[in-house]
Amino acid sequence: MAEAEAVQLKEAGNRHFQLQDYKAATESYSQALKLTKDKALQATLYRNRAACGLKTESYVQAASDASRAIDINSSDIKALYRRCQALEHLGKLDQAFKDVQRCATLEPRNQNFQETLRRLNTSIQEKLLVQFSTDSRVQKMFDILLDPSSEADKLEKAANNLIVLGREEAGAERIFQNNGVALLLQLVDTKRPELMLAAVRTLSGMCSGHRARTTAILHAVRIDRICSLMAVENEEMSLAVCNLLQAIIDALSGEDKREHRGKEEAVVLDTKKDLKQITNHLLDMLVSKKVSGQGRDQALNLLNKNVPRKDLSIHDNSRTIYVVDNGLRKILKVVGQVPDLPSCLPLTDNTRMLASILINKLYDDLRCDPERDHFRKICEEYITGKFDPQDMDKNVIAIQTVSGILQGPFDLGNQLLGLKGVMEMMVALCGSERETDQLVAVEALIHASTKLSRATFIITNGVSMLKEIYKTTKNEKIKIRTLVTPDKTILYSVATTLVNCTNSYDVKEVIPELVQLAKFSKQHVPEEHPKDKKDFVDMRVKRLLKAGVISALACMVKADNAILTDQTKELLARVFLALCDNPKDRGTIVAQGGGKALIPLALEGTDVGKVKAAHALAKIAAVSNPDIAFPGERVYEVVRPLVRLLDTQRDGIQNYEALLGLTNLSGRSDKLRQKIFKEKALPDIENYMFENHDQLRQAATECMCNMVVNKEVQERFLADGNDRLKLVVLLCGEDDDKVQNAAAGALAMLTAAHKKLCFKMTQVTTQWLEILQRLCLHDRLSVQHRGLVIAYNLLAADAELAKKLVESELLEILTVVGKQEPDEKKAAVVQTARECLIKCMDYGFIKPVS
Repeated sequence: MAEAEAVQLKEAGNRHFQLQDYKAATESYSQALKLTKDKALQATLYRNRAACGLKTESYVQAASDASRAIDINSSDIKALYRRCQALEHLGKLDQAFKDVQRCATLEPRNQNFQETLRRLNTSIQEKLLVQFSTDSRVQKMFDILLDPSSEADKLEKAANNLIVLGREEAGAERIFQNNGVALLLQLVDTKRPELMLAAVRTLSGMCSGHRARTTAILHAVRIDRICSLMAVENEEMSLAVCNLLQAIIDALSGEDKREHRGKEEAVVLDTKKDLKQITNHLLDMLVSKKVSGQGRDQALNLLNKNVPRKDLSIHDNSRTIYVVDNGLRKILKVVGQVPDLPSCLPLTDNTRMLASILINKLYDDLRCDPERDHFRKICEEYITGKFDPQDMDKNVIAIQTVSGILQGPFDLGNQLLGLKGVMEMMVALCGSERETDQLVAVEALIHASTKLSRATFIITNGVSMLKEIYKTTKNEKIKIRTLVTPDKTILYSVATTLVNCTNSYDVKEVIPELVQLAKFSKQHVPEEHPKDKKDFVDMRVKRLLKAGVISALACMVKADNAILTDQTKELLARVFLALCDNPKDRGTIVAQGGGKALIPLALEGTDVGKVKAAHALAKIAAVSNPDIAFPGERVYEVVRPLVRLLDTQRDGIQNYEALLGLTNLSGRSDKLRQKIFKEKALPDIENYMFENHDQLRQAATECMCNMVVNKEVQERFLADGNDRLKLVVLLCGEDDDKVQNAAAGALAMLTAAHKKLCFKMTQVTTQWLEILQRLCLHDRLSVQHRGLVIAYNLLAADAELAKKLVESELLEILTVVGKQEPDEKKAAVVQTARECLIKCMDYGFIKPVS
């Protein structure tokens, strides 16, 4: 009975295969294999399943199934040829050649086998030629780089070529095999910044996507040496080393999403020890005085990115637990740094904020109350351990730490405020004669006063002292903080004052004819005050930002609703919008917590206030790293206010900046793209792609370029009866470079995702081929590269479609581009053109020149 059922399943699989339903065919063959013990039938089923693997591009599975069929029958010519095809796609040309050689021996007159034999022989020869020429190129580059007498332009060219080679798999492997790591370390030892950068960037390329090589490089270079390079003052070097460490972490943890197989999988069994060592060194960097502010920021960025879970549905949060146990005290030390104290570590403007974000992410990543209690106890012990009646510096650091935690996990911060003596110490520090103590204390009181119970304590015990400080201090940072006290009338008064200072109230449009009429009738015509002119307003905004107005505003936003009215929220939103006007100031606003403070203002309050806050959010989202500006889950709350700004009732600048913000967010993760899709933003984005206004059309197209990675968005392009794909194709033919670049990016991703869209592209407009050729010849390299990727996708989709392209002028374009000598800038363009030509050779449309 089982054997009969297995035969039926095989027949069903064959029918599915003929209907091109390869997934169903694979399932039928797999079920049949579970039922039968007949060796001949097993061989047929494995062979057939291998054919399905080839069709679905599952080449590893196809090679494995074909091998099982060959194990049963070593002369199974179909299985041999299918394994040959799979191995060729996997780049194992030598093994593929042996299989097709056996096929040709068994059937010498089969022209297909003979052609494949010739093609593989040519490919192997070319590969050997490239390999040997690569070896000599690598050696030549190192000779130039390590020669002190080399000319500057030769040095620069050799360094750039080395970086390009390190990014290619074949080039990276040749560098590695030819003692390249030791030579790269010699470049680092030269202490010449440009050579050190070239070495670090080459190592980054070599580590990308290769776990075994990465492990070897990590052990050869050593993590302590890598961290010491990241600790330098040079921002460019620190960032380059940070990227190297990220590449190492991705390769070791599997975050690069590449499949590790064969020897590599066998060599590297467990990378946990290396990952733990990296984490320990990053935590040590946080508290080392030898580390620059830039280096400390990069260490915090790496911890923020790699320790907390990216998806809370994953149960394992062991990395967070490890960092809490072994590094939370070190992170608290960074949060508690006071810049004016002699013991302060080197910092940047962002360091303490990054540490607060890390504390917040770690706390959010905890799964249960016992874990959160343990976290809180460590914080309590650290803070109470700092209190010392004999040492004022320690007390200041303790209060600064509480203040930093209040900017992270607010609930935890409020629990810490309940510790005996914390609130009293804040008030006592206000009475200190040192401005440093006053500034820390006032800042902490502002954060503490957002709960009504704490506010009552401050009103009772500290307001008179705050007033005294305001009168006596000359420090503007302290003055502005003492104004933010917990009384709703005072909050409203402060907010109104700030609106006037920033000129952020609505100004009615002056109609010249009515002004003339008023003058004629001898009516009073109000005139603009000289100090309301833009130059004066900009000067006031800069002084407010320098004085720390953002942290004060952020604290006002956190106040209880009993204190903070909707009218006050609207005023605060106006102030934030005015402060965000200059893109150069937005980094400061983010660093002081302005990004997350705006979110509640955009979601609650008056309609005008919500629009103003959403516009300020859009300005920040357009230019900032969302992970820092809106840490944790808060980033998803930003989407809805931005989508509301796409409403046609909003003005053009609001539409434009909302699109820029959504573009930045949609480039971060598919979860954010999904959120944007669910908020029904896609129809609005599509409408703005039709806009006559150049900047709106460009911004909408760039946003769509990021959105098309999402599967649900792709489904909308696949659906019949719409012109979405036609619009994208036609936008590729626009004269505006930026629109072309974005549209070509969208088209490249769509055609790579679905073969159906490759065919559909050729049907939506008769201009498609002309547009594609223009893209492939474009002066701007990014546009040209995207055009060549589209060409490759069309060539790979179908032989008939490929034939149509080869018969056009596109073949000549590909040949000209492919023959160019690649440098760092043109490497991707030339490589893609060559891949197109190789695809044409695979079809037999062209032949290589011997």
